[in-house]
Amino acid sequence: MRDETLQRALRRYDLSPHLVFWETTKACSLACRHCRASAQTEALPGELSTGEGRDLIDQIAAMEGAVPILVFTGGDCFERADLEDLVGYARSRGVRVGIAPSVTRRLTRDNLQRMYELGVRSISISLDGSGPQSHDAVRGIPGHFDQTMAALAMMRDMGFRLQVNTTVMNRNAHELADVLSLLRSVGVSIWEVFFLVGVGRGVDVQEISARDAEDVCHFLVDATTFGMTVRTVEAPFFRRVQAEREAVSEADLERSFTFGPLYTRLRQRLDQEDRGDVRTTRSHSLATGDGRGIIFVGHDGEVHASGFLPVTLGNVRQTPLGEIYQSNPLLTAIRAGNLEGGCGRCDFYRLCGGSRARAYVRTGNVLGEDPLCIRSDAAKRIPLAPR
Repeated sequence: MRDETLQRALRRYDLSPHLVFWETTKACSLACRHCRASAQTEALPGELSTGEGRDLIDQIAAMEGAVPILVFTGGDCFERADLEDLVGYARSRGVRVGIAPSVTRRLTRDNLQRMYELGVRSISISLDGSGPQSHDAVRGIPGHFDQTMAALAMMRDMGFRLQVNTTVMNRNAHELADVLSLLRSVGVSIWEVFFLVGVGRGVDVQEISARDAEDVCHFLVDATTFGMTVRTVEAPFFRRVQAEREAVSEADLERSFTFGPLYTRLRQRLDQEDRGDVRTTRSHSLATGDGRGIIFVGHDGEVHASGFLPVTLGNVRQTPLGEIYQSNPLLTAIRAGNLEGGCGRCDFYRLCGGSRARAYVRTGNVLGEDPLCIRSDAAKRIPLAPR
Protein backbone atom coordinates (compact mmCIF):
# COMPACT_ATOMS: atom_id res chain seq x y z
CA MET A 1 0.00 0.00 0.00
CA ARG A 2 1.46 3.36 -1.01
CA ASP A 3 1.98 5.87 1.78
CA GLU A 4 -0.44 8.41 0.30
CA THR A 5 -3.20 5.80 0.02
CA LEU A 6 -2.52 4.65 3.57
CA GLN A 7 -2.71 8.16 4.98
CA ARG A 8 -5.96 8.84 3.13
CA ALA A 9 -7.49 5.65 4.52
CA LEU A 10 -6.40 6.46 8.06
CA ARG A 11 -7.90 9.95 7.84
CA ARG A 12 -11.16 8.41 6.72
CA TYR A 13 -11.12 5.97 9.63
CA ASP A 14 -10.89 8.86 12.07
CA LEU A 15 -14.40 9.87 10.96
CA SER A 16 -16.16 6.56 10.45
CA PRO A 17 -15.40 2.86 10.22
CA HIS A 18 -15.25 0.88 7.02
CA LEU A 19 -17.18 -1.99 8.61
CA VAL A 20 -19.75 -2.20 11.40
CA PHE A 21 -20.34 -5.70 12.70
CA TRP A 22 -23.65 -6.14 14.50
CA GLU A 23 -24.00 -9.24 16.61
CA THR A 24 -27.73 -9.41 16.03
CA THR A 25 -28.20 -12.30 18.46
CA LYS A 26 -26.33 -14.81 20.58
CA ALA A 27 -28.67 -17.56 19.39
CA CYS A 28 -27.13 -20.31 17.24
CA SER A 29 -27.78 -24.04 16.98
CA LEU A 30 -24.05 -24.81 16.61
CA ALA A 31 -21.57 -25.15 19.46
CA CYS A 32 -18.25 -24.38 17.79
CA ARG A 33 -15.18 -25.01 19.91
CA HIS A 34 -13.60 -21.63 19.12
CA CYS A 35 -16.77 -19.48 19.14
CA ARG A 36 -15.96 -15.87 20.03
CA ALA A 37 -19.57 -15.21 21.05
CA SER A 38 -20.03 -18.31 23.22
CA ALA A 39 -23.28 -18.59 21.30
CA GLN A 40 -26.35 -20.13 22.95
CA THR A 41 -29.28 -22.15 21.68
CA GLU A 42 -31.63 -19.30 22.64
CA ALA A 43 -31.36 -15.52 22.45
CA LEU A 44 -30.14 -13.86 25.64
CA PRO A 45 -32.17 -11.19 27.46
CA GLY A 46 -31.41 -7.62 26.50
CA GLU A 47 -31.14 -8.19 22.74
CA LEU A 48 -31.78 -5.04 20.69
CA SER A 49 -35.41 -4.92 19.59
CA THR A 50 -36.51 -4.33 16.01
CA GLY A 51 -37.05 -0.65 16.77
CA GLU A 52 -33.66 -0.35 18.44
CA GLY A 53 -32.09 -2.16 15.49
CA ARG A 54 -33.62 0.37 13.14
CA ASP A 55 -32.30 3.15 15.35
CA LEU A 56 -28.81 1.62 15.13
CA ILE A 57 -29.12 1.58 11.34
CA ASP A 58 -30.11 5.26 11.44
CA GLN A 59 -27.00 5.95 13.51
CA ILE A 60 -24.83 4.18 10.93
CA ALA A 61 -26.45 6.05 8.04
CA ALA A 62 -25.79 9.35 9.84
CA MET A 63 -22.05 8.81 10.33
CA GLU A 64 -19.71 11.38 8.85
CA GLY A 65 -17.77 10.58 5.71
CA ALA A 66 -18.42 7.40 3.77
CA VAL A 67 -21.29 5.29 5.11
CA PRO A 68 -19.90 2.04 6.56
CA ILE A 69 -20.84 -1.42 5.40
CA LEU A 70 -23.07 -3.17 7.93
CA VAL A 71 -22.47 -6.88 8.48
CA PHE A 72 -25.26 -8.80 10.21
CA THR A 73 -23.60 -11.52 12.26
CA GLY A 74 -24.22 -13.44 15.47
CA GLY A 75 -24.66 -16.14 16.80
CA ASP A 76 -26.65 -16.89 13.69
CA CYS A 77 -28.29 -13.84 12.16
CA PHE A 78 -31.02 -16.05 10.65
CA GLU A 79 -32.20 -16.72 14.21
CA ARG A 80 -33.58 -13.15 14.17
CA ALA A 81 -37.22 -13.33 13.06
CA ASP A 82 -36.98 -9.69 11.95
CA LEU A 83 -33.82 -10.08 9.84
CA GLU A 84 -35.64 -9.31 6.59
CA ASP A 85 -37.17 -6.18 8.11
CA LEU A 86 -33.79 -4.96 9.34
CA VAL A 87 -31.95 -5.72 6.10
CA GLY A 88 -34.69 -4.03 4.09
CA TYR A 89 -34.57 -0.98 6.35
CA ALA A 90 -30.78 -0.74 6.03
CA ARG A 91 -31.06 -0.87 2.26
CA SER A 92 -33.73 1.85 2.31
CA ARG A 93 -31.31 4.08 4.26
CA GLY A 94 -28.55 3.55 1.70
CA VAL A 95 -26.46 1.29 3.94
CA ARG A 96 -24.61 -1.50 2.15
CA VAL A 97 -25.20 -4.86 3.80
CA GLY A 98 -23.48 -8.19 4.16
CA ILE A 99 -24.59 -11.21 6.15
CA ALA A 100 -22.54 -13.80 8.02
CA PRO A 101 -24.89 -16.67 8.91
CA SER A 102 -24.12 -20.05 10.39
CA VAL A 103 -24.59 -23.17 8.30
CA THR A 104 -27.70 -24.55 10.00
CA ARG A 105 -31.17 -25.68 8.98
CA ARG A 106 -32.11 -21.99 8.65
CA LEU A 107 -29.67 -21.45 5.78
CA THR A 108 -32.22 -22.39 3.13
CA ARG A 109 -32.60 -21.37 -0.48
CA ASP A 110 -35.85 -19.56 0.35
CA ASN A 111 -34.24 -17.49 3.11
CA LEU A 112 -31.27 -16.69 0.92
CA GLN A 113 -33.50 -15.77 -2.02
CA ARG A 114 -35.30 -13.21 0.15
CA MET A 115 -31.94 -11.74 1.14
CA TYR A 116 -30.94 -11.54 -2.52
CA GLU A 117 -34.19 -9.81 -3.43
CA LEU A 118 -33.50 -7.24 -0.71
CA GLY A 119 -30.19 -6.42 -2.37
CA VAL A 120 -27.76 -8.49 -0.33
CA ARG A 121 -24.90 -9.69 -2.50
CA SER A 122 -22.12 -10.43 -0.01
CA ILE A 123 -22.30 -13.44 2.26
CA SER A 124 -19.68 -15.18 4.36
CA ILE A 125 -19.69 -18.56 6.04
CA SER A 126 -17.02 -20.49 7.88
CA LEU A 127 -14.90 -23.45 6.85
CA ASP A 128 -12.30 -24.56 9.36
CA GLY A 129 -10.74 -27.58 7.74
CA SER A 130 -10.13 -29.30 4.43
CA GLY A 131 -12.34 -32.27 5.24
CA PRO A 132 -14.96 -33.65 7.62
CA GLN A 133 -12.49 -34.89 10.21
CA SER A 134 -11.06 -31.47 11.02
CA HIS A 135 -14.01 -29.19 10.23
CA ASP A 136 -16.65 -31.29 11.99
CA ALA A 137 -14.43 -31.60 15.06
CA VAL A 138 -14.35 -27.80 15.36
CA ARG A 139 -18.03 -27.28 14.60
CA GLY A 140 -19.24 -30.06 16.86
CA ILE A 141 -21.77 -31.38 14.29
CA PRO A 142 -21.18 -34.62 12.34
CA GLY A 143 -21.78 -34.02 8.64
CA HIS A 144 -21.33 -30.25 8.93
CA PHE A 145 -18.47 -30.17 6.42
CA ASP A 146 -20.69 -31.66 3.73
CA GLN A 147 -23.48 -29.21 4.64
CA THR A 148 -21.04 -26.33 4.33
CA MET A 149 -19.78 -27.40 0.92
CA ALA A 150 -23.38 -27.83 -0.30
CA ALA A 151 -24.25 -24.37 1.02
CA LEU A 152 -21.30 -22.81 -0.79
CA ALA A 153 -22.32 -24.40 -4.08
CA MET A 154 -25.93 -23.25 -3.60
CA MET A 155 -24.98 -19.66 -2.81
CA ARG A 156 -22.51 -19.54 -5.70
CA ASP A 157 -25.20 -20.70 -8.10
CA MET A 158 -27.60 -18.08 -6.71
CA GLY A 159 -25.17 -15.31 -7.61
CA PHE A 160 -23.85 -14.27 -4.20
CA ARG A 161 -20.33 -12.90 -3.80
CA LEU A 162 -18.87 -15.56 -1.52
CA GLN A 163 -16.39 -15.15 1.27
CA VAL A 164 -15.14 -18.04 3.37
CA ASN A 165 -13.86 -17.46 6.89
CA THR A 166 -11.26 -19.84 8.29
CA THR A 167 -9.97 -19.65 11.84
CA VAL A 168 -6.31 -20.64 12.10
CA MET A 169 -5.37 -22.60 15.18
CA ASN A 170 -2.73 -25.13 16.07
CA ARG A 171 -4.94 -28.05 15.03
CA ASN A 172 -5.59 -26.94 11.45
CA ALA A 173 -2.72 -24.66 10.35
CA HIS A 174 -1.10 -27.46 8.35
CA GLU A 175 -4.30 -27.83 6.27
CA LEU A 176 -4.44 -24.28 4.91
CA ALA A 177 -3.08 -25.13 1.45
CA ASP A 178 -5.69 -27.87 1.13
CA VAL A 179 -8.41 -25.42 2.21
CA LEU A 180 -7.21 -23.02 -0.49
CA SER A 181 -7.46 -25.75 -3.11
CA LEU A 182 -10.95 -26.61 -1.93
CA LEU A 183 -12.12 -23.00 -2.11
CA ARG A 184 -10.79 -22.61 -5.63
CA SER A 185 -12.63 -25.76 -6.71
CA VAL A 186 -15.94 -24.32 -5.50
CA GLY A 187 -15.36 -20.91 -7.05
CA VAL A 188 -14.71 -18.94 -3.84
CA SER A 189 -12.28 -16.08 -4.43
CA ILE A 190 -12.39 -14.18 -1.09
CA TRP A 191 -10.75 -15.84 1.89
CA GLU A 192 -10.81 -14.17 5.30
CA VAL A 193 -8.38 -15.89 7.64
CA PHE A 194 -8.96 -15.37 11.35
CA PHE A 195 -6.02 -15.81 13.70
CA LEU A 196 -7.48 -17.22 16.90
CA VAL A 197 -7.79 -14.95 19.93
CA GLY A 198 -8.56 -16.73 23.18
CA VAL A 199 -11.97 -15.31 24.02
CA GLY A 200 -15.35 -16.98 24.43
CA ARG A 201 -15.01 -20.72 23.95
CA GLY A 202 -11.71 -20.02 22.17
CA VAL A 203 -9.92 -19.89 25.53
CA ASP A 204 -9.72 -23.69 25.40
CA VAL A 205 -8.27 -23.85 21.87
CA GLN A 206 -4.52 -23.72 21.26
CA GLU A 207 -3.27 -20.78 19.21
CA ILE A 208 -0.40 -21.09 16.78
CA SER A 209 3.03 -19.74 17.70
CA ALA A 210 4.50 -16.47 16.48
CA ARG A 211 6.89 -18.44 14.24
CA ASP A 212 3.99 -20.33 12.69
CA ALA A 213 1.93 -17.15 12.35
CA GLU A 214 4.75 -15.63 10.29
CA ASP A 215 4.84 -18.76 8.14
CA VAL A 216 1.08 -18.62 7.61
CA CYS A 217 1.31 -14.98 6.52
CA HIS A 218 3.98 -15.83 3.95
CA PHE A 219 1.80 -18.67 2.69
CA LEU A 220 -1.18 -16.30 2.43
CA VAL A 221 0.89 -13.90 0.33
CA ASP A 222 1.61 -16.84 -1.97
CA ALA A 223 -2.12 -17.67 -2.02
CA THR A 224 -2.92 -14.25 -3.48
CA THR A 225 -0.99 -15.19 -6.61
CA PHE A 226 -3.50 -17.99 -7.23
CA GLY A 227 -6.41 -15.63 -7.83
CA MET A 228 -7.48 -15.53 -4.19
CA THR A 229 -8.24 -12.26 -2.41
CA VAL A 230 -6.93 -12.79 1.11
CA ARG A 231 -7.80 -10.79 4.20
CA THR A 232 -6.86 -11.45 7.78
CA VAL A 233 -8.64 -10.82 11.08
CA GLU A 234 -6.60 -10.21 14.23
CA ALA A 235 -3.40 -10.58 12.20
CA PRO A 236 -2.72 -7.13 10.73
CA PHE A 237 0.97 -8.04 10.55
CA PHE A 238 -0.03 -9.84 7.34
CA ARG A 239 0.17 -6.39 5.74
CA ARG A 240 3.72 -5.99 7.01
CA VAL A 241 4.66 -9.34 5.47
CA GLN A 242 3.00 -8.27 2.21
CA ALA A 243 5.01 -5.06 2.16
CA GLU A 244 8.26 -6.89 2.89
CA ARG A 245 7.57 -9.45 0.19
CA GLU A 246 6.85 -6.72 -2.37
CA ALA A 247 10.32 -5.34 -1.75
CA VAL A 248 12.15 -8.49 -2.87
CA SER A 249 12.08 -10.65 -5.96
CA GLU A 250 10.89 -14.26 -5.99
CA ALA A 251 14.48 -15.36 -6.61
CA ASP A 252 15.63 -13.59 -3.43
CA LEU A 253 13.00 -15.01 -1.07
CA GLU A 254 15.14 -17.72 0.49
CA ARG A 255 18.01 -15.30 1.10
CA SER A 256 15.73 -12.55 2.46
CA PHE A 257 13.49 -14.42 4.88
CA THR A 258 13.79 -17.10 7.52
CA PHE A 259 11.04 -19.63 6.84
CA GLY A 260 9.93 -22.25 9.32
CA PRO A 261 8.82 -25.85 8.69
CA LEU A 262 5.12 -24.90 8.49
CA TYR A 263 5.72 -22.58 5.54
CA THR A 264 7.85 -25.21 3.81
CA ARG A 265 5.07 -27.76 4.17
CA LEU A 266 2.34 -25.38 2.98
CA ARG A 267 4.43 -24.15 0.07
CA GLN A 268 5.22 -27.69 -1.09
CA ARG A 269 1.51 -28.44 -1.19
CA LEU A 270 0.79 -25.14 -2.94
CA ASP A 271 3.33 -25.96 -5.63
CA GLN A 272 1.13 -28.91 -6.59
CA GLU A 273 -1.80 -26.57 -7.30
CA ASP A 274 -2.60 -25.62 -10.88
CA ARG A 275 -2.21 -21.84 -11.08
CA GLY A 276 -3.98 -21.61 -14.43
CA ASP A 277 -3.72 -18.21 -16.09
CA VAL A 278 -3.42 -16.29 -12.81
CA ARG A 279 -0.09 -14.53 -12.42
CA THR A 280 -0.69 -11.39 -10.36
CA THR A 281 -1.48 -10.64 -6.74
CA ARG A 282 -5.10 -9.73 -6.08
CA SER A 283 -4.95 -8.87 -2.40
CA HIS A 284 -4.21 -5.41 -1.03
CA SER A 285 -5.69 -5.33 2.45
CA LEU A 286 -7.22 -2.19 3.91
CA ALA A 287 -5.30 -0.78 6.86
CA THR A 288 -8.10 -1.62 9.27
CA GLY A 289 -7.88 -3.03 12.76
CA ASP A 290 -9.69 -3.19 16.05
CA GLY A 291 -11.23 0.26 16.54
CA ARG A 292 -9.56 1.58 13.39
CA GLY A 293 -11.98 1.20 10.53
CA ILE A 294 -13.70 -1.61 12.44
CA ILE A 295 -16.35 -1.38 15.17
CA PHE A 296 -18.51 -4.05 16.76
CA VAL A 297 -21.98 -3.75 18.30
CA GLY A 298 -23.01 -6.57 20.62
CA HIS A 299 -26.44 -8.15 20.84
CA ASP A 300 -27.28 -5.84 23.76
CA GLY A 301 -26.02 -2.65 22.12
CA GLU A 302 -22.64 -2.65 23.87
CA VAL A 303 -19.92 -1.29 21.60
CA HIS A 304 -16.47 -2.86 21.30
CA ALA A 305 -13.42 -2.17 19.15
CA SER A 306 -13.92 -5.68 17.76
CA GLY A 307 -15.85 -8.80 18.60
CA PHE A 308 -12.68 -10.24 20.12
CA LEU A 309 -11.95 -7.32 22.46
CA PRO A 310 -14.16 -7.54 25.58
CA VAL A 311 -13.81 -3.90 26.63
CA THR A 312 -17.05 -1.92 26.57
CA LEU A 313 -16.83 1.55 25.01
CA GLY A 314 -20.46 2.60 25.38
CA ASN A 315 -23.94 1.52 24.35
CA VAL A 316 -25.90 2.59 21.29
CA ARG A 317 -29.04 2.76 23.43
CA GLN A 318 -27.57 5.81 25.16
CA THR A 319 -24.96 7.23 22.76
CA PRO A 320 -24.94 7.31 18.94
CA LEU A 321 -22.45 4.88 17.42
CA GLY A 322 -20.76 7.64 15.44
CA GLU A 323 -20.10 9.63 18.62
CA ILE A 324 -18.65 6.60 20.38
CA TYR A 325 -16.46 5.76 17.41
CA GLN A 326 -15.08 9.29 16.98
CA SER A 327 -14.73 10.34 20.61
CA ASN A 328 -13.99 7.37 22.85
CA PRO A 329 -10.50 7.96 24.33
CA LEU A 330 -9.36 4.37 23.81
CA LEU A 331 -10.39 4.41 20.15
CA THR A 332 -8.71 7.76 19.50
CA ALA A 333 -5.51 6.43 21.12
CA ILE A 334 -5.61 3.33 18.90
CA ARG A 335 -6.11 5.41 15.76
CA ALA A 336 -3.36 7.82 16.80
CA GLY A 337 -0.96 4.88 17.01
CA ASN A 338 -0.21 5.43 20.70
CA LEU A 339 1.00 1.86 21.13
CA GLU A 340 3.49 0.33 23.51
CA GLY A 341 6.17 -2.36 23.42
CA GLY A 342 7.24 -3.80 20.09
CA CYS A 343 4.18 -2.39 18.30
CA GLY A 344 4.99 1.12 19.48
CA ARG A 345 8.57 0.92 18.19
CA CYS A 346 7.77 -0.78 14.90
CA ASP A 347 7.96 1.32 11.74
CA PHE A 348 4.97 -0.60 10.38
CA TYR A 349 2.75 0.60 13.23
CA ARG A 350 0.51 2.64 10.91
CA LEU A 351 0.13 -0.05 8.26
CA CYS A 352 -0.29 -2.82 10.84
CA GLY A 353 -0.85 -1.69 14.43
CA GLY A 354 -1.07 -5.22 15.82
CA SER A 355 -4.11 -6.99 17.19
CA ARG A 356 -5.48 -4.88 20.00
CA ALA A 357 -7.70 -7.79 21.05
CA ARG A 358 -4.78 -10.19 21.43
CA ALA A 359 -2.71 -7.56 23.23
CA TYR A 360 -5.51 -7.14 25.76
CA VAL A 361 -6.27 -10.84 26.20
CA ARG A 362 -2.59 -11.74 26.64
CA THR A 363 -1.33 -8.69 28.58
CA GLY A 364 -4.36 -6.83 29.93
CA ASN A 365 -3.24 -3.74 27.99
CA VAL A 366 -5.24 -2.79 24.90
CA LEU A 367 -2.38 -0.58 23.69
CA GLY A 368 0.33 -3.18 24.36
CA GLU A 369 2.20 -5.21 21.78
CA ASP A 370 0.71 -8.08 19.82
CA PRO A 371 2.61 -11.15 21.09
CA LEU A 372 1.74 -13.20 17.99
CA CYS A 373 3.84 -10.93 15.77
CA ILE A 374 7.33 -12.30 15.34
CA ARG A 375 8.73 -8.79 15.82
CA SER A 376 7.25 -8.43 19.30
CA ASP A 377 9.34 -8.52 22.44
CA ALA A 378 7.27 -11.52 23.57
CA ALA A 379 8.29 -13.48 20.48
CA LYS A 380 11.95 -12.50 21.04
CA ARG A 381 12.02 -10.89 17.61
CA ILE A 382 13.45 -13.13 14.92
CA PRO A 383 15.30 -11.00 12.30
CA LEU A 384 13.49 -10.48 9.01
CA ALA A 385 14.51 -9.00 5.68
CA PRO A 386 15.99 -5.49 5.73
CA ARG A 387 13.66 -2.73 4.62
